[in-house]
Amino acid sequence: MSSVNQLIHCINCHEIYLRTPFDQTPEYEWEPLNSLRESQGIEKDDFQDFLRNHRGHQLENLKIIEDSFVSEKPYSEPVKVSYFKATNGRENFVVKRFREKIDQPIKYQLIRGDYSLKCIDLQIQSETIRKQLEREMKPFLTKTQIDTFLQFYHHVGQKLDVNSLERVPEESPTPLEIYYKMDDFSLMYLLRNCRNFFKGKAYAEIEGFIHRHKDDGVLLLKATYRIEILERRVPKRTEVAAVSLMKKASEKV
Repeated sequence: MSSVNQLIHCINCHEIYLRTPFDQTPEYEWEPLNSLRESQGIEKDDFQDFLRNHRGHQLENLKIIEDSFVSEKPYSEPVKVSYFKATNGRENFVVKRFREKIDQPIKYQLIRGDYSLKCIDLQIQSETIRKQLEREMKPFLTKTQIDTFLQFYHHVGQKLDVNSLERVPEESPTPLEIYYKMDDFSLMYLLRNCRNFFKGKAYAEIEGFIHRHKDDGVLLLKATYRIEILERRVPKRTEVAAVSLMKKASEKV
């Protein structure tokens, strides 16, 4: 999100508004039956509408925390649910950003709490590895040998802890898929298993393949994550106080 955007929180009703340079951009209606007719601009000011709807309410600015944006779908997907973190300097929040249809405006929802990413799967890229082996090793390796190598690598991958692996710097197009390098110890274990099965030229070729691709997209491990929202409960006494105030106000009326 651009640094010129301003996130505003209504403390009374917890509504969120993201002020942008496009708040006053006119909307245009096109006349489909007459392409020569000029479009008519409709003046609007979304920010003033927000202020008018929240007149008398207490507003505060929230600072968006950098590098906290995460999405359930690819960044290019227009209809998705995403989250980012923001703070008023005293308390941190999670802001849910979403829309249900492409022709609807983006909505924001304030969540008191935090989010975390939980790894739910760590796997090798079997089909990618198979295709690369077939491309490079077809004269030297049989289908059975390729299947065996994949079994060895899958066995090694099952024993790995994602928290001990080095994440590659490249960003994945899917935010909840992250790629990692195999650690040196696991690499040695994989080579030892291969040495017991592959002999002579076959082992030399498979060893060269591992060293060529251990740091690139072929032999990287793919971790899949899930967003977990951790909501904070509003203190009970605050809720009671709010109810009491509402009751007093209704009695005066």
